[in-house]
Amino acid sequence: MTRARKPVVLGAVAAAILVIGATLYWFKPWTLWTDETVREELPTAAPEPAKGQSPSTSSAPPSPKGPHTVATGQFISHEHNTTGSAKILRLADGSHALRLSGLDTSNGPDLHVWITDAPVKEGKAGWGVFDDGKYESLGKLKGNKGDQNYALPAGLDVNEYSSVSIWCERFSVSFGAAELSPV
Repeated sequence: MTRARKPVVLGAVAAAILVIGATLYWFKPWTLWTDETVREELPTAAPEPAKGQSPSTSSAPPSPKGPHTVATGQFISHEHNTTGSAKILRLADGSHALRLSGLDTSNGPDLHVWITDAPVKEGKAGWGVFDDGKYESLGKLKGNKGDQNYALPAGLDVNEYSSVSIWCERFSVSFGAAELSPV
């Protein structure tokens, strides 16, 4: 190899390493093959709020019994295979929580749980609709498998929200969503 070609080859190798490193950092492909299972019990009082969220309190009077289901729905797949159910629960103290049961989806970078007013659409048409209207992020997805609870913000009118999405914020796409039907 001539002296003139050596810096060009070294530069190309360095550039390739940078591109590969940036790609791995951005896409995190290993998350597609790793699972994080969560097994939270059914909440009986307001679950701990997500980091940065204030504790949930409600102006509605507390109900005398334990949690009861206000709305429920089954997940459908969008960008990734997603199954399980979503329920909005009214807890004994009057607060509300979202319960994901039997969730099974792919792991991915920057996944969040959103409650939205968007309609749940089948197929690719439903992948990107959840950030078009009103939505609340309930925090990072705790695990891509299992049962988990998310506190709903105080003052949130559950009647104004009709769906839940497992939302990938990095790529602005829904992994899966559940249409909520009042009970």
